[in-house]
Amino acid sequence: MDRKYFGNSLLSNSEDLFNATIFISGSYGMLASFFVFYLINLNEEYNANIKILCQGRSHDKMVARFGDYLDKEYFIEINDDICSELNISYDIDYIVHAASLASSQYYNTRPVDVLMPNAMGTYHLLELAHKKNVKSFLFLSTGEVYGNIPPSDTVYDETTGFGALDSMNIRNCYSESKRMGELLCKAYFVQYGVKTVVTRLAHTYGPTMDLMNDKRVFTEFVKNIVNNEDIVIKSSGTTERIFCYAADAVEAFILMMTKGEGGEAYNLYNNYQRVMIRELAERLVALYPEKNLKVVYEKRDDANYLECPVEKPIRMSTDKLESLGWKPKYSIEEGFKLTIDYFEFIKKN
Repeated sequence: MDRKYFGNSLLSNSEDLFNATIFISGSYGMLASFFVFYLINLNEEYNANIKILCQGRSHDKMVARFGDYLDKEYFIEINDDICSELNISYDIDYIVHAASLASSQYYNTRPVDVLMPNAMGTYHLLELAHKKNVKSFLFLSTGEVYGNIPPSDTVYDETTGFGALDSMNIRNCYSESKRMGELLCKAYFVQYGVKTVVTRLAHTYGPTMDLMNDKRVFTEFVKNIVNNEDIVIKSSGTTERIFCYAADAVEAFILMMTKGEGGEAYNLYNNYQRVMIRELAERLVALYPEKNLKVVYEKRDDANYLECPVEKPIRMSTDKLESLGWKPKYSIEEGFKLTIDYFEFIKKN
């Protein structure tokens, strides 16, 4: 993947990772693979000498995502299941736990597969972190852990405003298991001194999105434009979401891994890019006037897709993350243009 998709962040705060060994779970997932490509670029362009241990259960998916990079000396494929005990012979400096089924299409059909990586997977990776005496363990969590809080003008930080989650509502297999993963991270920090850092993500996107299998609306919008189709909205489109481009997220990951406080959580939101779904669709269509596309509305016919019930996300503070030196750089137009242009390039080649 060309460095232009990482922008000017490629060397930003990355020197602390040079000569390190980094284990990444769920490595061919959207955000994890973007981070892997980021590290690959550091190796290829700056001789960073980073050993990348990429975990994933499917060799075919690993090949499809990373291709010839699997033959690089610095790229190590790990086929172990993180929901079982892990026996890794390599020394490890950093662990990034990104393995998770994060799309609503799975919550009603594969809830066990959703929650196990966040609960049991986190436990086994924390055991590995303790055994290897890692410098830092980063757990990718979600803003959904805040639960059901009525919208207001209040700006919430990482320690306030937790709402209820119904543990008998199957949609909460994702958010409840992320809460469990977070608590495990805190427990390993308190009991064993493992430096654990949690990041609570808003919606992230980028050129490593899975257009074929990810059914989230913003992924579908990208797919529509790449295929020269009108954007289809299967709701009123008034739901608000906050979008963060993958390069901004990865820059935050590195800051949290290297400069973050152990046993702490950090909100990762681009609060400047808060938008209603229908407005997002209109802005994406406007990026490509030559395609003459429009936004149309249809009724959703997929009974298994469990939409997030939150119409308007609460206002989250990112002061804690920004105190480490982070500031989002990409607007919706800039980030989605890079993303769509990447898929159109792949389609033509």
